[in-house]
Amino acid sequence: MKKIVLLSSLLLTFIASAQEPYYDDVDLTAEGLALKENLATKTIAAHTKILSYGWPALQATDVNPENSSEVLLIYGYSDSGKTSRTRGINQNGGGSTDWNREHVYAKSLGTPNLGTSGPGADGHHLRPSDVGFNSDRGSLKFVNGSGNAGSVSGGWYPGDEWKGDVARIMMYMYIHYGDQCKPTGVGIGNSTATPDDMIDLFLEWNAEDPVSDFERQRNTYHENTSNAYAQGNRNPFIDNAYLATRIWGGTPAIDSWGMYVSTDKEAPTVPTNVVLSNSTPSSIDVTWSASTDNVAVTKYEIYVDGTLNGNTPDTNYTISGLNANTTYAVTVLAKDIANNKSDQTTAVNGTTAIDNEAPTVPTNVVITNQTGTSFKANWTASTDNAAVVGYDIFVDGAINGSTTDTTYTISGLTISTTYSVTVLAKDEADNKSAQSPTVNAITTDGSAASNELFFTEYLEGSSNNKALEIANFTGQTVSLANYSIKLGSNGSDFGTQTLTFTNETIADGDVFVIGNSQITICTSEVDIDSNVTYFNGNDVLGLFKNDVLIDIIGTENNSNTFGENVTLKRKSTIVSPNTVYNADEWVQGSGTDDCSDLGKHNVSTASVENTILNSFKMYPNPINGNKLYFNLIKNVNINIYNVLGKLIKTEKVNTNNNSIDISSLSKGVYLVKINSENEIITKKLIKK
Repeated sequence: MKKIVLLSSLLLTFIASAQEPYYDDVDLTAEGLALKENLATKTIAAHTKILSYGWPALQATDVNPENSSEVLLIYGYSDSGKTSRTRGINQNGGGSTDWNREHVYAKSLGTPNLGTSGPGADGHHLRPSDVGFNSDRGSLKFVNGSGNAGSVSGGWYPGDEWKGDVARIMMYMYIHYGDQCKPTGVGIGNSTATPDDMIDLFLEWNAEDPVSDFERQRNTYHENTSNAYAQGNRNPFIDNAYLATRIWGGTPAIDSWGMYVSTDKEAPTVPTNVVLSNSTPSSIDVTWSASTDNVAVTKYEIYVDGTLNGNTPDTNYTISGLNANTTYAVTVLAKDIANNKSDQTTAVNGTTAIDNEAPTVPTNVVITNQTGTSFKANWTASTDNAAVVGYDIFVDGAINGSTTDTTYTISGLTISTTYSVTVLAKDEADNKSAQSPTVNAITTDGSAASNELFFTEYLEGSSNNKALEIANFTGQTVSLANYSIKLGSNGSDFGTQTLTFTNETIADGDVFVIGNSQITICTSEVDIDSNVTYFNGNDVLGLFKNDVLIDIIGTENNSNTFGENVTLKRKSTIVSPNTVYNADEWVQGSGTDDCSDLGKHNVSTASVENTILNSFKMYPNPINGNKLYFNLIKNVNINIYNVLGKLIKTEKVNTNNNSIDISSLSKGVYLVKINSENEIITKKLIKK
């Protein structure tokens, strides 16, 4: 933000050249995405006060430094009217001469929408703006331009005075809220030269429009939580715009701390006495004597066969992920804060150990997702002194296939048949564990709509109105004794809350509802209450069978908001669980407390309510003739499959032509799938 400021403010600028104590616990010697992660961790952790979407915060942080009875209006550049740069501090509202709250990262451009809580109420990107000018911007993406603010080629240029403010706000929102606030989602620019979704447009604006004392004023207010409307965190790119350069590159911004850009051109001395030791089949330890520098050595980089392997501020490092019985050349160099580098050391060769140790035996083999022709085997990962590279899966004593995952689907099976399953682990040296204890898997008769229980509704409503629904379309009553539901707070690992079941069961075609103990809506539909419903819009929920994850709502290790104040309902076309959350499998309800469908669910292959296929009948079955008849009320498509899942006959049937000729079918068992619009029924047919 370029603007003439008072002499007292200029003094503040010169004093601010030192790094703030706020960053004392942040490793600022890092660079690239490592520095981004360090700043994100600090920014999120320091955000201890969550603001509501109101006016007082802006009336406290955006005071005009030259007139305390006014606020500065972002995008403004004139003395009066819609483009005014200032407005009375209490002249806020929705009138044409008022100022209102501008979401600099437009709400609707967030993924998902930022709303008016959480990121939508973050004081670092809410700024006063003239009502009319705010409306003109709307949700236009930021584009490059020059001069004063306004629309440019279908986008919005914030103006020469404000473009730096905008850039640094976008950087803050990105490190705080991640993929929900990508720079590529709010600005028109190129991200190919950056390691993530940062765009060149904001890097250029950050360099071209230096940090103003007005921005520092806002930052200082928000750090001090004794202030009524302070969040507790700072925007690091206001404190030092060069942090953006150090993370994303691009046009260099001003290094206000003087710690990255300096007159220091002297490189550290080359490290000495490089020693390799403690070789294992997958790792080698490296130690060396410290380098010296005219200022200070900040880190060492370790290279393996000429390629950077990692860095450390210490004089020791473990190189991991290596191959057994292999020789590697290792070198080390020293760096200082000004990025001056020493030469690399002379290469020292080291050889990893021979690997004769087999991985541990896979444990907890569990069978899920049974159909008439397939099932899924799941197990707990093995460990190894080097690394497990894969698993072999055996069915009835014969190898069926291999995988690098801890889950594998066996297909091409026969209905209503028992199979024995074992799994072994192997490492890169082809050492193999013993096979796991045998587990039996039984295929279904092929008539079920689904092969496993799965989540079908998520209600995150007002106050304590929270509930989960799981459904059973497996063709049989299922005991919940082997199932559990786990909550991971803020997207963290599961285990914050866990619900285990005892004697509960779910009948085929029915659902089971878990509610908050203080829920006030649709209480008659709740089957059990549990603390596992203490979720908010950014928590992750998992459905487990024998402690193996089989279905999920939300994303592990991701604190982005995905389901706040909404009801999510599984689409009827989804008939099986998914261990990766896919928003496309869900639709939103009509409002915050929409529980209109809680306690019931339809799938395309079955229904808990009446459907047009409920009256369907297929006869005779078993059949020893050549004519198969159908009782139905609507035109349908008939597909007949053999037990291996191969389609062998297709016919259209209606009320006037309600039979098909099956004389070409040999004796045996078949699966008959009947389709009508978005409904499907599968029946077993036996021909004698």
